[in-house]
Amino acid sequence: MIELRNLTKSYVKGKKIINNLNLQINNGEIFGFLGPNGAGKTTTIKMITGILNIDEGDVLIDGKSIQKNPIDAKKNFGFVSDNSDVFLKLTGIEYLNFISDVYKIPSSTRKKRIEDLSKRFEIYDVLSDRIQSYSHGMRQKIVDIASLVHDPQNWILDEPMTGLDPRASLELKKIMREEANKGKAVFFSTHVLEVAEKVCDRIGIINKGKLIYIGNADYIRKKISLEKLFMEVTEKNDG
Repeated sequence: MIELRNLTKSYVKGKKIINNLNLQINNGEIFGFLGPNGAGKTTTIKMITGILNIDEGDVLIDGKSIQKNPIDAKKNFGFVSDNSDVFLKLTGIEYLNFISDVYKIPSSTRKKRIEDLSKRFEIYDVLSDRIQSYSHGMRQKIVDIASLVHDPQNWILDEPMTGLDPRASLELKKIMREEANKGKAVFFSTHVLEVAEKVCDRIGIINKGKLIYIGNADYIRKKISLEKLFMEVTEKNDG
């Protein structure tokens, strides 16, 4: 479970780009985090994962504070950044083994996980190639795999489908649902409303650093399209 408590971030001149954000992502659900460009999605995720310092408030990962106990908190999540250009000089398998070493995954366990996931994402045959030779979509796949290699209880993804082909996007969505069905928390940001509407259990919309809507995705599908809802609540917030 991921808890955001009064999360606040300011930049120059005290302007708050994230303003007193409170949110709980429950075990067993896929939570979609939506918002216009510049709304604060990536900034929020960077604070959740400890990449950015928190000015006020806190983030709890399975009860562990990202500020007070950052190492323990980080052990409990896997993270997919919006930038897949990582460790380009390494081969795919070197990178995955490096991540496995960080999380102290035994050799026998990591071998099976890496093999299973790389076959599902159809890059098993190129793991010995350098990541710099990969296409953008292949780099996204290797980052997705790395985020799961330690079997995290919480999975945090920032625009995870960017550059993926339709087959890989479908596979990623399947894995997201599988992880949620295992009782894990899946939190992901996306600008593709159709994906969020189909995949998510709950949806939150952020605009100008404030959480302006949280709702049940099934209710949204039955009563109003996500696209219409998104336009209505963001336009109201802009006014």
